[in-house]
Amino acid sequence: MATLGGVQESQGTQNSAEIDSLARFAVEEHNKKENALLEFARVVKAEEQVVAGTLHHLTLEVIDAGRKKLYEAKVWVKPWMNFKELQEFKHAGDVPTLTPSDLGVKKDGHGPGWQEVPAHDPEVQNAANHAIKTLQQRSNSIFPHELQEILLAKAEVSQNLVKFDMLLKVKRGDKEEKYKVEVHKNNEGAYQLNQMAPDHS
Repeated sequence: MATLGGVQESQGTQNSAEIDSLARFAVEEHNKKENALLEFARVVKAEEQVVAGTLHHLTLEVIDAGRKKLYEAKVWVKPWMNFKELQEFKHAGDVPTLTPSDLGVKKDGHGPGWQEVPAHDPEVQNAANHAIKTLQQRSNSIFPHELQEILLAKAEVSQNLVKFDMLLKVKRGDKEEKYKVEVHKNNEGAYQLNQMAPDHS
């Protein structure tokens, strides 16, 4: 049971039906008041505070003109009176186009830096395919380079760039080779092969 006045994590999960419903209500109310066109994406964080009823503190990810943004909302609920009111709705910052959670980055990392990511992640696959395509364009070989396997993948997310560091197994004709590559992806979603070197390990 929550103590009176104390803010604590919501009992339901961040994307439970109740929290989801309150988040959508907050976005709709804000849109009505401000004549805005924000589109609800997901609940990032949900906390609640017991007052006369419950004051829900929500951090929301919304889409504004195609860009992801974070907003903080406070919704006051008194269930016995069927009362629900949006108390506050404010912009809390922009969301990077790609976050560590989007990449499935392992949570054991401390702070920023290179973190292992799953090789099957679509973003990793796209970066690897871009590297192979660039390798093919730079090569004089008559045999196409084919991606066999992503042996290792790491990613580092900064404010406007995602860096992928990968070890790729590549087939060219009947020959298998390994390459260490670093691919960058910018905010516009464009990939660029930054480094590439054969790996003889």
